[in-house]
Amino acid sequence: MRKKKGPWTVTKTRIVYRNPWLTVREDEVIRPDKKRGIFGVVEQAGGVSVVPMDKEGNVYLTKEYHYAVEEISIEVVSGGIDGKETKLQAAKRELKEETGLVAQKWTYLGLENPLTTILISPNYMYLAQDLTQKEPDQEGTETIQVVKLPLRKALRMVMESRITHGASCVALLKIARLLKL
Repeated sequence: MRKKKGPWTVTKTRIVYRNPWLTVREDEVIRPDKKRGIFGVVEQAGGVSVVPMDKEGNVYLTKEYHYAVEEISIEVVSGGIDGKETKLQAAKRELKEETGLVAQKWTYLGLENPLTTILISPNYMYLAQDLTQKEPDQEGTETIQVVKLPLRKALRMVMESRITHGASCVALLKIARLLKL
């Protein structure tokens, strides 16, 4: 097997680990400098991140303990795209599941690739507006507290590194630009 990937040549690929959420593979490669080496890649299903914002300019963020980083994180609504869901269907489902909010107006904010050196996990971002409150339907792994705060305060939290989740930072900054703040 020989496959060109930009200036790299892949000579062999093997799956090192797989579970329902991610796959880790190791590629044997010929590097751009013509030396042989290996390259590890993590593949994870794509996801969505949603910033719900009310008419007063408040955003609804989530506050939750995250196992991998071993800390409580404040971030926008985020989750994976399930099966054959569209990006927008996943965004609507995640918003309702995590916060109980349902939105009538959706604005696509674009794509964010969280860690381009080793991770394939595209994340699609949305602004959700014209909100109605319903009951949340959190998954068994989730203990989410919803935090309502003015968009400007959330932006300060990004700049002060109090919000550090990549897609949350990107989405909030894109909204600030969109609203010309």
